[in-house]
This record gives sequence, structure tokens and C-alpha cells, in this order.
Amino acid sequence: MSIQTPIRGLRSFCVAAKCLSFKHAASQLFITPSAVSHQIKQLESQLSITLFKRSTRSIELTSAGKQFYQSIQPIIHQLESTISEFTHKQQNKTIIISLPEFFASELFIPRLSEWSATNPDINLQLETIKAGNEHTQVADLSIVLASGKPNASIVHELFPIRYVPACNKALYKKLKSKGFSALSNTPLILHSSRPWSWHQWADNVGIEDFDPKQIIQFDSMFGVARAAQQGMGVALVPLPMSKTWFSEQLLIRLFDEELNTRDRYYLIQHENMENNEDLLRFADWVQQTFAKD
Repeated sequence: MSIQTPIRGLRSFCVAAKCLSFKHAASQLFITPSAVSHQIKQLESQLSITLFKRSTRSIELTSAGKQFYQSIQPIIHQLESTISEFTHKQQNKTIIISLPEFFASELFIPRLSEWSATNPDINLQLETIKAGNEHTQVADLSIVLASGKPNASIVHELFPIRYVPACNKALYKKLKSKGFSALSNTPLILHSSRPWSWHQWADNVGIEDFDPKQIIQFDSMFGVARAAQQGMGVALVPLPMSKTWFSEQLLIRLFDEELNTRDRYYLIQHENMENNEDLLRFADWVQQTFAKD
């Protein structure tokens, strides 16, 4: 037999020999019956033997075909098993994690080089999710923001968040001397998932008859922070995720008073990780890195 005999021809032969139908073999191999027939004819030509007796409606193995099938089928089976096992191992080298987009951009990605430097052989796939949207079901791990412990089998609390009033430097200089009264004539910005957060903040600091001029809602926390940075108004932004915005003076805290809520970030484990050392190591790194916040 020529050493150039294509593997696909041998596989087509084994499947056709098992089901004794080019049509059924084609459906299992996701090719056409004519392609199966052509591959087997090429194989017969290379072997210089006839593998099948062909009739109008059926096929059957010749004596030589039966002997060849008994010899080659275990080899093809072992080859497919090896390829499948190798592919599975390679797929396991990619960890899929879903997480909120603001958490990803402000906290996760800046620290990710620490993980990559010590784990260069493990790929990561990040699925960023807007607040309020469903997390992907194919993820190995998820980081979620919730006001109570999520309903999942294995959940690790990372850290709570708090909200602070902030604006850009120009607006800060204009409003700071006016105290809380400045909020009555300035657009107030918040995330649409917390539409009453400004009123909650006002209640907590004891502002009576709180009546904001205008409320502007965004469906992403990045939009909230960016709008405040552009001078659109005063925003309630979350800490610690926004700490870089303050350290770089893109935002200035207008008041010291904070809004504390039950909001917390959690790490959710989606699959059994006991036998997956890569996932275990990555989950441990997430907890050790972000639980500090």
C-alpha cells in the first residue's frame, strides 16, 4: 500500500464497512455519498484489491475487504481516540470567564499580565457582559455583581462596592463651594440598574426634599464614568473599580459621603474543577488577587 494513502479514505472505508452503506457512511462523515465512493475507489486502486461487492441497492465486503477491515479498524479507532484525547486536552487549555465589562476594563485586565506571566501555556477567553444581562452558559467561571449571594453550587465572595459622587475637575471647582444645594441644579448621572441610587444617597446623608433637576441614566458603568469625565454632570461611580479614574484625576470626588449597598462581586464556579488543575489555579488567583479589593 502506498504510504500516501489518505487517512480520510481509510476512515471512510471503516465507516462504510461497518454500516454497509455509502449513504449512511456519508451522513456520519458529513460528506456526500459520491465522495465516500470516490475515496474508497482510490483506496482500492492503491491496494490493488476490491474491498466491496457493489450492486444497485447495496454493498457488501469482499473476503479481502473483511480481512482488511479487521486489520485496519483497530488502528483507525486508536488514531481517532488519540486525536480526540489530544483535542480535548488542548481545549482544556483555554479557560472561558464571563465578567462585567467595567470590572474587566478597570480591575481585571490591568492585573491580567500577572497571571499571563506565570501561566503562558494557558489561554483565556474573556466574555464581557453588561450589567443586567445574562452570563454565558459556556463559561468555566463567572464574576457577577449581585445584591445577594447568587444561587449557584459554588460561590466565592470577592468584595463589596460602594458608590461616591464624582465629577470632572472643572465642575468640581464650580460646585464644591455650594455644598449639597449644587445637586438641585446639576444633572445627576447613574446606572440604569440602580435608578433610585441618588435618592438613596440623599436619604443617607439627610437631604430633605431632594429634588434633582435632571437624572441621566446609562446602561453601562463605563458610560456613567465617561459622562461625568466629560462634564455632563455629577455621577455616582463605584469603588474600588473607579480608583484609577480618581488617581489620574479624570474624576474628582465631590462629597465624602458614600452610598453603601448590599452590592458585591462574586466568583461563580460553573463546572467540577477538582480534576482540572488549570481552572483551580486560575480560580485561586482570582480570589487572591481581587478579594484584596
